[in-house]
Amino acid sequence: MRRRTLLQLGLGSAITLAVVGGGLALVEPGLDPAGRLHEGGRRVMHGVARGVLDGVLPREPAALEAALLAHLRRLDDTLTAFPPATRSELSQLFALLASTPGRLALAGLTHAWDEADAASIQAALQAMRTSGLALRQQAYHALRDLTNAAWFAEPSSWSALGYGGPVDL
Repeated sequence: MRRRTLLQLGLGSAITLAVVGGGLALVEPGLDPAGRLHEGGRRVMHGVARGVLDGVLPREPAALEAALLAHLRRLDDTLTAFPPATRSELSQLFALLASTPGRLALAGLTHAWDEADAASIQAALQAMRTSGLALRQQAYHALRDLTNAAWFAEPSSWSALGYGGPVDL
């Protein structure tokens, strides 16, 4: 395959995914009008958190679920602070990833986010990170950065980083 053909294929894929994501966001948005996670977006980010935060999340099932629900509330608070254009793009991304075709095409994850184990989610995220398609890399970075920002905004999570908190002056 020639370089120009490869670039055209990548651009065509990016445009197709953007159009499909926008269409899906109209049917089932990833964010509600206030900028909080809609049902599909919540499933996506719940799964992403299990993959990204594996190792710092509690192991006991009830504590794990409580930690993830608190994380999703912080994520909602983070998302509502974004400008409308950013929320619109994220809504499209979440809607796309919540759909089976979008999840398969963009993340390569064969099981639904709430059915996949952490290792499968991590493998899908790693494939997105190392993809030759910039759209997949950008989606990975958005998912990872949002997850880490919301998780580590909570002072109780700082010990996992070895951070004792701000120093009193």
